[in-house]
Amino acid sequence: MPKDHDVTAAPLSGIRILDCSILGPGALAMHLGDLGAEIIKVEAPAGDPLRSTTWPMVDGTSLMHLHINRSKRSIAIDLRTPAGARLFEDLARTADAVIEGMRPGALDRLGLGYDHLRTINARLVFCSISGFGSTGPYQRLPTHGLAFDAWAGLVAPVTDEAGRWSIPEHPSVGIHAAPIFGALGVTAALLASRTTGEGTYLEIAQSDAAAAMDWLRSETWLTYRREAPSPPTEAGGPEAEASPPPERRAPGTAGMHDSVRYQFYGTSDHRHVLLMASEQRFWRNFCVGIDRIDLYERWPGIERGDHASGNTELRDELQLVFSQRSMREWVDFAVVHDTAIAPVNTPELLIDDPQFHDRFPLHPADALGCEQLPTPLHFDGGNAPAPVKAPTLGQHTVEVLRSVLDLDDDQIERLRAEGAIYGG
Repeated sequence: MPKDHDVTAAPLSGIRILDCSILGPGALAMHLGDLGAEIIKVEAPAGDPLRSTTWPMVDGTSLMHLHINRSKRSIAIDLRTPAGARLFEDLARTADAVIEGMRPGALDRLGLGYDHLRTINARLVFCSISGFGSTGPYQRLPTHGLAFDAWAGLVAPVTDEAGRWSIPEHPSVGIHAAPIFGALGVTAALLASRTTGEGTYLEIAQSDAAAAMDWLRSETWLTYRREAPSPPTEAGGPEAEASPPPERRAPGTAGMHDSVRYQFYGTSDHRHVLLMASEQRFWRNFCVGIDRIDLYERWPGIERGDHASGNTELRDELQLVFSQRSMREWVDFAVVHDTAIAPVNTPELLIDDPQFHDRFPLHPADALGCEQLPTPLHFDGGNAPAPVKAPTLGQHTVEVLRSVLDLDDDQIERLRAEGAIYGG
């Protein structure tokens, strides 16, 4: 590390972002704020509906608002008024980036889109984040978060005995991944802007992000379309032990259904572990560790990528082995014997996991309104700033106008009388 390396300043200290986002897309600016950027949340007089449109609620405010809009200052402006539009232009002159987290072109329809703003701030970065993006046949389709995962094939309907279709529990992908991709793009564009003095326009669709996160399955199907299928072999037979399986597996994790050396197993404490001994050395270490070298000698597998798929005899044997120890004992075993075994958690149990406690010291509820996970990025010197509680609507209107635009009381009251601003 260079001796003059500064570990005290936050990574994005000195960057100012105008966040014109509602609902989930507001997380894009949150990620930048977690890294030290100044985030001014520009809200309409009615405010961001995220405050009250989803659960759980914490003292009348949604958890999503408390998380997604943390470390932001809120200024309430009616952009439909001439004075409000001029005020936004003044703020944009001081900003490094504007984030439009609504339907594509929302700011442009108010005369405040990128083409206009670049005339008053040539180095401005403008990022649009929306459901299906600004092109394509679905660009005007009203959406919510689950739509992106359903469109990308990440979640499938399930049915009950009465034939009713339901949404299964699943991790939300597009609504969370798009802000991360967007934050990466904005950061790259800001770096270019600092170098060239020229801003840029970029966009990210939450549907695109959902598809991009699941690239392996989509690209596997593309590969299968190009290549003729290999001749079938008997699952778990001698050929499967001698070379990588030549048959086509279902793409992604679906192809793991009948795996054996890469599979879930139940433990003595009614939990589960994930065995991942598909490399020969991990498999041998496991068998030696449990004093069952006979399992290795009978089914040695190949050097890597051998899951022993379909070998139900071995699978039953391993289930009996794993049922003799607790989940924690198996994790300790894996460290001692250098074999791949991972604990299996639920979202509820994860917060009690010792690895979670070490890596994710929760932000306390008394600071942010509810306990929240920090950014997963770890910087030398711990210089990611501590976040502050999500703002109430217009909480910082006067503060921002004074500190950013140097307006006096008379000017602020004039804007209030013109219906351009709201809040404190």
